[in-house]
Amino acid sequence: MRPGADVQAVIDGHPAGSTFCFAKGLYRLGKAIRPTEGSTLASAEGAVLSGSVVLTGWRREGATWVLRGALPPAYPLKGQCEDQATNPCRPGEQLFLDGKHLRRVMSPDAVVPGTFYGDYAANAIHLADDPTGVQVEMAKTRTAIEISATGVTVRGLTIEHFASRPQGGALQVGTGWKVESNEVRWNHAVGIMVIEGDRAELQRNTVADNGQLGIGQYKSADVRITENLVTRNNTDGFWIADWESGGIKSTRSSGVVEGNDIVANRGIGFWSDIAEYDRRIVANRIRDNAADGIRYEISYQGSIEQNVVEKNGFGTGRGSGTSLWDGGGINVNTSTGVRVVGNLVRANRNGISIQSRTRGEGPRGKYVLRDVVVEGNQVVLDGATASTGVVENKKSPTDDASVRFRRNSYRVEGGAQKRFAYKGRTMSWSEWQAAGFDTDSVTS
Repeated sequence: MRPGADVQAVIDGHPAGSTFCFAKGLYRLGKAIRPTEGSTLASAEGAVLSGSVVLTGWRREGATWVLRGALPPAYPLKGQCEDQATNPCRPGEQLFLDGKHLRRVMSPDAVVPGTFYGDYAANAIHLADDPTGVQVEMAKTRTAIEISATGVTVRGLTIEHFASRPQGGALQVGTGWKVESNEVRWNHAVGIMVIEGDRAELQRNTVADNGQLGIGQYKSADVRITENLVTRNNTDGFWIADWESGGIKSTRSSGVVEGNDIVANRGIGFWSDIAEYDRRIVANRIRDNAADGIRYEISYQGSIEQNVVEKNGFGTGRGSGTSLWDGGGINVNTSTGVRVVGNLVRANRNGISIQSRTRGEGPRGKYVLRDVVVEGNQVVLDGATASTGVVENKKSPTDDASVRFRRNSYRVEGGAQKRFAYKGRTMSWSEWQAAGFDTDSVTS
């Protein structure tokens, strides 16, 4: 396959199970690729699949440069933005100036260098930067590769500049797919989205600078996400604290997340949310994410083991504070059968936050906080307010036997010494032990 080829026509002209090798170069896709059963899409030479188009014909109009006629008709928008007054995260048509991502603003008066405004009603794009002599691109096609078959392999491709919609992936992954050694970057919403893709494997990919989320997983069992770099995602202003922004989020699924570097995402590092079951989160390096490092929420039977979780939780904005309710390094929220074992948790907004909230019924019974074991972790509580413990709301009180802390090691640095919490009280180390927690643990 060479740049300029009709990719879909080439695929359709070969039998199922074929391997398609993309030569080095840029492939601008006007529609999603639909692979055939058991086929392989691969490149060893640096092939780039792009969802953008080049914009030309700019005219100076007053204080801005304007191009008319390039935007699609207005369409229904969704998604929760950090800025909920103007909601700039929702439209998908991002602009790039010589490859540099421009930030969307929501009025022509707000346009300054490094930003753009898309007026969908008037079908006009406004720039402050002079487009003369540079390349201006707009993300247009929504998806690079979509689910049309099982057992597909995607390897060695760069996938960029797709106008994926919120919660939608530039690369969609189905049952039995193998996604290896790709770079998925600068797409509007989710980089890689596994949708009803049982037994899919994602390994050694770089998933960076996507507008909402690096990797998503939905209704997919036994998925393996291993040895990936997931970094700097949520570039387009989705809600940091509590709406599918950041590194990896999985819903109603199971599988293993192991050996990944999940770094500097503007949201949660890894988030299991809603009816997850038999989830293993093992030996990841999760650091510098704006919200929780790991959040395990209204789910069942999870194992959080041997992760390094550090410097998370310091970048949340609206709707968030500094208490254990707001999470920290590791956050277990109203879940059953969770083991938090052998992790290094340090320099986070808080250490380990165990939460009991009123969350209703799930497919395996009522969502409750029960049978949670926190064991053998090293927890460093830095700063004046960082704490560890259990918080509950009035309608969901915690049973004394629901959560067990044992054989952990703590270091408390700076500020007040009441760094533990239970039953609405902040506690000193001795009070925490007297309440029945960490009786065989140590602190310094």
